Amino acid sequence: MQLSRNSFVLLVVDLLLVLLAGWAAFWLRFNFDIPDEYARMAVYSIPWALAGYAAGLSFARVYRQVWSYIGLPELRQLATGIMAGALLTAAAILMLRVPSFPRSVLILQPLIALVLLGAARAGWRTFIERKTLARGIGRRVVIVGSLQDAADALRALKGSHQWEPVGIASPVASEVGKSIQDVRVLGPARDIADVCAMAQADAALIASPAGSAERHEALLSAAGSHITLLTMPRPDEWLTANGGEPRRIELEDLLGRTPVQLDTAGLADLLSGQTVMVTGAGGSIGSELCRQVARFGVGRLICVDVSEFAVYQLEQELRNAHPQMPGSYYTANIREADRVRAIAMKHRPAVIFHAAAYKHVPLMEELNEIEALRTNVLGTVNAARIAGECGARRFVMISTDKAVNPTNVMGASKRLAELMVQSVAAEFADTQYVSVRFGNVLGSSGSVVPLFTAQIARGGPVTVTHPDIVRYFMTIPEAAQLVLQAGLMGRSGQIFVLDMGEPVKIVELARMLIRLSGRTEQEIPITYTGLRPGEKLFEELLADDETTQPTPHPKLRIAKTSVELPDSAGVTRWINEAGPLPTREAVRDWLRSQVPEYDAR
Repeated sequence: MQLSRNSFVLLVVDLLLVLLAGWAAFWLRFNFDIPDEYARMAVYSIPWALAGYAAGLSFARVYRQVWSYIGLPELRQLATGIMAGALLTAAAILMLRVPSFPRSVLILQPLIALVLLGAARAGWRTFIERKTLARGIGRRVVIVGSLQDAADALRALKGSHQWEPVGIASPVASEVGKSIQDVRVLGPARDIADVCAMAQADAALIASPAGSAERHEALLSAAGSHITLLTMPRPDEWLTANGGEPRRIELEDLLGRTPVQLDTAGLADLLSGQTVMVTGAGGSIGSELCRQVARFGVGRLICVDVSEFAVYQLEQELRNAHPQMPGSYYTANIREADRVRAIAMKHRPAVIFHAAAYKHVPLMEELNEIEALRTNVLGTVNAARIAGECGARRFVMISTDKAVNPTNVMGASKRLAELMVQSVAAEFADTQYVSVRFGNVLGSSGSVVPLFTAQIARGGPVTVTHPDIVRYFMTIPEAAQLVLQAGLMGRSGQIFVLDMGEPVKIVELARMLIRLSGRTEQEIPITYTGLRPGEKLFEELLADDETTQPTPHPKLRIAKTSVELPDSAGVTRWINEAGPLPTREAVRDWLRSQVPEYDAR
């Protein structure tokens, strides 16, 4: 193994310690009085011992270690190298048949060498840590979580020059007063503010697992104080530039969504090496689908979106994150069937994820009804038929909870799109057609979170339509992962319903965001503006005449319906002939004829 200059210096230091260990072994063997004959033996054995230990330590790759970050894994690696060196040295001495060589020395030397080499590394790390603390570089932080959770966080923070753990706030009462890695449990998790004041820290790192009651309680008790709330990054964030460093608490951390368990082997079989096409690729869900798909090593990713800027941004991001992945980035409108068909026929995707849609309820409710039908219904018919024509194995449409007992044009258009996908599925037996229905996605364009954030930044007020309005929420990565999972599991014509957890009151969401900003409701008031056109107090995930059946995945269920499918040719003809500005009544009357559960308000 070729050694760098620094590694060579460390090797020399280690060999000097090995040499010292050899002499110490002889001294211990002869009670600190080595006879001349055995002193000559010790000198004779030096080259063989140095060669053996040098080979053993190099074989164990000890010199790839950084002494400043030494830990148990590195010490185990060091022990392996010393053991290999001891065996090589013993083999050389025994093969040379040195007469009367004290074999106990061959046992004592590696033990002493392990102590000396380990002590040198531990001493250097201690020196570096004390030097760092003396400079006052690290910002004082309290770890919030049980001793087990705190141990994991402390390991992650080792070597960080930005954070200095100075205390622990544990949800386990019996752990108060105990310590781990010289960091003491100063109080219960519910008293984060007091613990931070005691430790003179202005930041708290929440180490309890995502979705746990302890994490949610700790977050709510700390939010509203002027403590900076941190958490360790999610698995999908570790590959970013500062992935290993704590990040600020975000809204999804307060909502306590548990991580999605993916069938990675099955998804790898479905996606790896395949051509995958995503429509609406520049949107919130579409772009996250592209990110998730790219991680499975697709053969080529086809990204289609009507927005030039969105496609440009996505191209820059994916080329930077996955430089080896072949990607094709198209600006195209899903309503233009010939353009989309040409793209699909050129690349022949094995899987198509259809995320292109209009989704903003108030905008689609007035003045833009025909646009919702043209994009959400005709665009879906185009994409579904093209999937069958180009021989795609799977077609997955992104639907919405607003398609259940819809009260607005957007929801009715998405329900009709679901029915049209089922209708097209009957025409192409070789393609599996699946729809996936879920609720609101945190941080997506047009959602309440960016609106509330902007209102808080302006100093308020935060506007909520109704004090009792509730919605289901999930994170963008969670939604995209469940779409992938449903696409893998689904059989043609099925509609999947995602487990959205418990519904959240929008007013509570606003209060959480205000607390996260470090402000209070006295500083940022909440006002109520009244329900908007087509808006419901409660969203449903299943229609009244639907039932669900479970799937092997705990967060996915299948919706079963007995609705008669519409005439796809008739639907297409009516939308095409409706003209550029049909009357409000004409659109709603026709939608009611196609979607009987549609209740216009």
